[in-house]
Amino acid sequence: MKRLYLIISIIISSLHAMSGAPVVQFLTASPGSQIYELEGHSGLRIIHPELGDFVVNWGVFDFDSPNFVYRFVKGETDYIAAACPTSDFVASYARHGRAVSYLTLRLDSLQAERLTALVIDNLRPENRVYRYNYVLDNCATRPIDLIEKAVGGNLTLGAPDIPSENSGTFRNIMRLYHRNYPWYQFGIDTALGSSIDRTLDSTEARFAPAVAVDMLRDAKLPGGEPLVAEDGYLYGSASTPSVTAPPTPWILTPLFWGWAVFAWAAIASIIQLRGNTGWGRVFDTVYFSLMGIEGIILTFLIFVSVHEATSPNWLYLWLNPLCFIGAIAPWLKRGKVLEISYQSVNFALLIVLCAIFIIKVQSPNPAFIPLVMASGLRAVTNMIYSPCAKNR
Repeated sequence: MKRLYLIISIIISSLHAMSGAPVVQFLTASPGSQIYELEGHSGLRIIHPELGDFVVNWGVFDFDSPNFVYRFVKGETDYIAAACPTSDFVASYARHGRAVSYLTLRLDSLQAERLTALVIDNLRPENRVYRYNYVLDNCATRPIDLIEKAVGGNLTLGAPDIPSENSGTFRNIMRLYHRNYPWYQFGIDTALGSSIDRTLDSTEARFAPAVAVDMLRDAKLPGGEPLVAEDGYLYGSASTPSVTAPPTPWILTPLFWGWAVFAWAAIASIIQLRGNTGWGRVFDTVYFSLMGIEGIILTFLIFVSVHEATSPNWLYLWLNPLCFIGAIAPWLKRGKVLEISYQSVNFALLIVLCAIFIIKVQSPNPAFIPLVMASGLRAVTNMIYSPCAKNR
């Protein structure tokens, strides 16, 4: 029955348009369960008397391209504009239980033909590959840019329909849609720097397809007329159950394990200050080695990657390759000066980082707080009672 409903919906909307000028619809698939689906997905549907009924989307990538994984991590994220029959586009989301909504655009025949020509030109082999940018140039921003070109001016977008605590910055909006995927958000908050914490202008929230559809629903054409003539669903409805993951149990979240690490750091410090350095050395070896590995990753993202959002990243004050000194120095027979020198610098940098968090230059993941506290506690403990200072 769902398949039959899908076919009937598409046929009715196609027959409605095939008798005259092209009809253009902005399609939005609701968020999916995979991490790259959490903000939804957008496409432009064109119902053309000569070209037929098809959807173009700008979210296709080729896993088989040379060195795909390395190039993707480095930031050379080349995505592709691709077209497919509307029935195939909708069915691909319907089979996973994801609703597909549409906004029929209020375009005259000239604007609709112009938009069709722009889309067809974008599909040409020499034009279809573009450098994807997670927040500035993606599957939601591209079709909106083409719509603006077709109508000959900027659209006045509506306000995003999101809670106030999740508005204002790219990172806040991401956190709204990643709330049930805390480890994914932890990774984003680690890898992406302060550029995603700047205050957004009136249009930039459209980077998330699930937000863009709300902004377009209340958008105005350059002349002040409403952009949207009709809205509805090709599959599902507003009440279609979400297919995203349920909330993560607190014991499995980064915040829980952050506090667990801090508890271990506190226990190790208390034991160390009582004269037993063993627990402190083991903790520092494990903890600062992990921090050093993360520092190597951030070094690559900040200085090698061409991702715009990875630099500047003020977490580098805390997570950098120098952390390996904290892992190795406690085991060196003459490492006292090195240990105290490193931990003194480390503690000073942590103070600077905390100030950056407080003045909101870069927003920390909640799990960073206990982890930074653990680093600070171990720095103070080792400055007071360095394992290297004890004769062994």
